[in-house]
Amino acid sequence: MTDLDATDRAILNAYQGGFPVVADPYEPAAAALADHGVDVTAEELHDRLSRLDEEGVLTRFGALINAEAIGGTATLVAMHAPEERFDEVAEQVNAHTEVAHNYEREHPHLNMWFVVSVADEARVDEVLAEIEDETGQETYNLPKQREFHVGAKFPVEGPLEDSDGGIDLSDLGPEVEPTDRDSLTPRERDLVVEIQGGLPTTRTPYGDVADALGEDVEWVLSTVKRFDAEGKVRRVGAVPNHYSLGYSENGMTVWDVPDEVVDEVGEEIAAFDFVTHCYRRPRHEGVWSYNFFAMTHGRGEAESEARVEQVREAMADHWDVTDEDWDTLFSTGILKKTGIRIEERADANTA
Repeated sequence: MTDLDATDRAILNAYQGGFPVVADPYEPAAAALADHGVDVTAEELHDRLSRLDEEGVLTRFGALINAEAIGGTATLVAMHAPEERFDEVAEQVNAHTEVAHNYEREHPHLNMWFVVSVADEARVDEVLAEIEDETGQETYNLPKQREFHVGAKFPVEGPLEDSDGGIDLSDLGPEVEPTDRDSLTPRERDLVVEIQGGLPTTRTPYGDVADALGEDVEWVLSTVKRFDAEGKVRRVGAVPNHYSLGYSENGMTVWDVPDEVVDEVGEEIAAFDFVTHCYRRPRHEGVWSYNFFAMTHGRGEAESEARVEQVREAMADHWDVTDEDWDTLFSTGILKKTGIRIEERADANTA
């Protein structure tokens, strides 16, 4: 657990989303913190966020791009890697640039779980065929059939811990009108690529992005704010490294939910603030019987188990849940984590 003082903790609890999209965002952000009893100047807020970023408490700061809305597709894939060949299989899987994340998880058979991200959806089957040919192991594609919730926020003990999502200043900034256009313009594509790894940790982050692109800062502000309204940006704020905040338990709970109640169940489970990802995915007969995924994170084994039990109790309101109806696949190793390749997907969706 990283050593954080009360002000650091307040900032993290306040701004994992909802950071203002204005030329100098630190002034209104600091003023809002003061309204909540946290005495910090704009300059100090900037210095602290910069330090948290440099120390690795944050993975990045800025706009969290929704890759699916930018273009292309991504899918979750499970496979079995024999114990005696595990490292070899992991190396073969990870060698594919299309594989963005790869985790070892606790399961008696499907012990390797990875994400394939591509610009062209047809490429998914090609990549999986290549992996099967190279490894000699069958892959099980588990594409998202419905997204109930994606919103990984990690509160820390301290001021504003119970702030129900933090301080939301996303209404500040230029007035925008969302469009129904799926493709990107070349200018929008360049903006997406520029900010995908985060905003500059400067006092004028949007102005510096504008300078890098040769654009006017007002265009950058209005486009980021419109992207937020259109869903191309999930949120703007601090994206923490949850391990540095003490969230050591990463449990992927999987459930065999009756098809007739899965949509109702999904909406209810998505409402838990500790559920960071929540999806419906397909079963694979004889190998994988679960159709519902809910990712939870906990600060220790006891907290993680208590949260999983809350999910189970909510499920039991809808049908008679037995031990055979669910499982928790804890992550035991990070095999690859390079992130989604936004640039390639944006290129393919630029008109």
